[in-house]
Amino acid sequence: MPDTAVADDIHDLVLDVLRHRIGKDERAAKPHDWFHAAILALRDKIVDAWMDSTRRTYDTGGKRVYYLSLEFLIGRLMRDALSNMGLTNEMAKALRDHGLDLAQLEELEPDAALGNGGLGRLAACFMESLASLDIPAYGYGIRYLNGMFRQRIDDGWQVELPETWLSHGNPWEFDRRESSYFVGFGGEVGESASGGVTWHPQEQIEASAIDTPVAGWRGKRVNTLRLWTANAPDPLRLDAFNAGDHAGALQAQVRANSLVRVLYPADSTPAGQELRLRQEYFFSSASIQDIVRRHVQYDEDIRTLPDRAAIQLNDTHPSVAVAELMRLLVDVHNLDFDEAWDITKRTIAYTNHTLLPEALESWPLPLFERLLPRHMQIIYSINSRVLREARKAGMSGEQISAISLIDEGGERRVRMANLAFVGAHSVNGVAALHTDLMKTTVFADLHKLYPTRINNKTNGVTPRRWLQQCNPGLTGVIRDAIGPDFLDNTEKLSDLNALADDAAFGERIAEVKRANKVSLAAHLRSTMGVRLDPDALFDVQIKRIHEYKRQLLNLIETVALYDQIRSHPEKDWVPRVKIFGGKAASSYHNAKLSIKLANDIARRVNSDPTVGGLLKVVFVPNYNVSFAERLIPAADLSEQISTAGMEASGTGNMKFALNGALTIGTLDGANIEIKDRVGDENIFIFGLTADQVNEKRANGYDPQSIIDNSCELQQAVHAIASGVFSPDDPDRYAGLMAGLHEHDWFMVAADFDSYAAAQRDVDARWLDQKAWRASAIRNIANVGWFSSDRTIAEYAKDIWGVL
Repeated sequence: MPDTAVADDIHDLVLDVLRHRIGKDERAAKPHDWFHAAILALRDKIVDAWMDSTRRTYDTGGKRVYYLSLEFLIGRLMRDALSNMGLTNEMAKALRDHGLDLAQLEELEPDAALGNGGLGRLAACFMESLASLDIPAYGYGIRYLNGMFRQRIDDGWQVELPETWLSHGNPWEFDRRESSYFVGFGGEVGESASGGVTWHPQEQIEASAIDTPVAGWRGKRVNTLRLWTANAPDPLRLDAFNAGDHAGALQAQVRANSLVRVLYPADSTPAGQELRLRQEYFFSSASIQDIVRRHVQYDEDIRTLPDRAAIQLNDTHPSVAVAELMRLLVDVHNLDFDEAWDITKRTIAYTNHTLLPEALESWPLPLFERLLPRHMQIIYSINSRVLREARKAGMSGEQISAISLIDEGGERRVRMANLAFVGAHSVNGVAALHTDLMKTTVFADLHKLYPTRINNKTNGVTPRRWLQQCNPGLTGVIRDAIGPDFLDNTEKLSDLNALADDAAFGERIAEVKRANKVSLAAHLRSTMGVRLDPDALFDVQIKRIHEYKRQLLNLIETVALYDQIRSHPEKDWVPRVKIFGGKAASSYHNAKLSIKLANDIARRVNSDPTVGGLLKVVFVPNYNVSFAERLIPAADLSEQISTAGMEASGTGNMKFALNGALTIGTLDGANIEIKDRVGDENIFIFGLTADQVNEKRANGYDPQSIIDNSCELQQAVHAIASGVFSPDDPDRYAGLMAGLHEHDWFMVAADFDSYAAAQRDVDARWLDQKAWRASAIRNIANVGWFSSDRTIAEYAKDIWGVL
């Protein structure tokens, strides 16, 4: 029940904001006016807690965590902030008094276009958990004007359009013009008057801070998400403008804007590579300058930086921060190199999120040296120390070559992951298997040189957004059954194990699930025109489109199932709805082709009366956080089917299980740890292990023989390749299917039969609804450990030293 006094206060505050800050009378105000007024009123409440949090940190001299990430996929903030501040019911009542519905206003908030996938969503979960655990922290990133892209599907093909989330402003933001820094590029390195080194950049961009408050659970702390925007020092060349060169006069500002325009600009061209490197250095440099400035302002002694600051690099993108911190310590604060190197290593920690070579990042050495000449000198000096250390440790020439920060094989390149590794006191993986593979694959030789540096911190998700807010029906059922303690400690969900076989409780869980499915079906009918049966099994794969995530395996099995349903109508088939969603990188041909294939299959299957509603296929365009909050509570089956050894962790698997979906997956990433906690009988595991995948690749793998010996696979692959699903272009998928016959790097053929058998096990479990519900309850009960609160507590204790 709402607190009437608080609701009345919010009522008056919203009205005051509407009149004096929005400039509207309540009788003339439109829904978007009320939306902005409600957020600004809520923001005023948050600001008080924000200032109190900041004062407490300064008063106690507390150590801060600085989380550098190229992505922060925060989604919408209104519902999250209301819930964490404990003001949801009060705001709802205040708006009702004005004749408004809170849920409808929440739908007006655009998703912040600040990320794309799991990396950005993890960063957002971590920021919320840092505040919830009362840990002082800043998140640092880029305020993207147009995000990665808004996905539209035209005739089944992905079309990339710019995000426009800032077209009407962002009421959560605070412009911090006093926190501005110049970021240099190019130029020359010379000797300073004092005999030191001075960098004279050819070009400078001004980075200016934009802050967003991040409220923790129960308003315990409010931390800061600081995003950088870019401006040219001279945004308009008036002489050129007046001379008639109107476009050229703005060139410097256009060049600056390019740094903050798009997330992950295509890097298939030299210009694209340069922009990516400029972008990563821009945000890393501004962030490091801000951290150092704050420390010196309040502590004065730069040597105490590791005692007051813990810098966490979220993946390899901000690795250049290692060299930038060294530059500031040596060139600006006049420390000798060895002392600066010691301070840098004690301050910085690095999280690796992938074993894929292309994601470990390396830059052509000429490009790096041209853009960042001083940093190249520093990297050479660091490399000299590391290689001498390796030689002293008795490492071979081959091992030393692998450790080097400079890749000398072919085109010389700067290895950013190696720079992050040697410049950090801690290097962590994000799931147990991933961490073990780091030690034996990409960082094997660095691990031998620094055997205590790699550690594991299995990812987690915030239960506030991914249970309480997105699934209030389930949250209510759980609270009624075991009390409210799980709201503050998700591991208390384990009390549900005692109710797993309780028929009445199982019915209540099933009722909530069906209501969520009805809601999703209504939404998809209104937005896509597709009719879905809420009593069918909702089988969901939503994630970035990539070959290692194997949407193709799911699609081929969908075709095989379609063939089987038509060939054997006498069988007791389980009605299924296959739901796909995700974006493909704009230059990733096979990923974009998989999206087209999904839509071609959907068009054929959904219009075929012979399947009798037993199978529907849907590809949801522009998958984002808000849609995930709608879809995950409605899912019955969670597809986590990556090639074993290639998914670092995954967090979608945790969100689905927390909401009562059963997982079908490989022994990859965090699936292994989920299996260990929910029990083998409550998850559907299939396919090769990571060791078996590596063995096949090493010893020769013949996918053709596997296809020839699997009737279902052979028929499905042939149907796709021959144009059954693309009659307008019969050869559209010939090349995609040929890849399976010829090399099949991602083991689609190798795992197909096992995957298809696991799907039939899913059918059998679904037909026994009592068993299905028991498994769903055991999933909910046993995944509380996968809370980002637990993950952050481990970082805080083991890496940052703040708990």
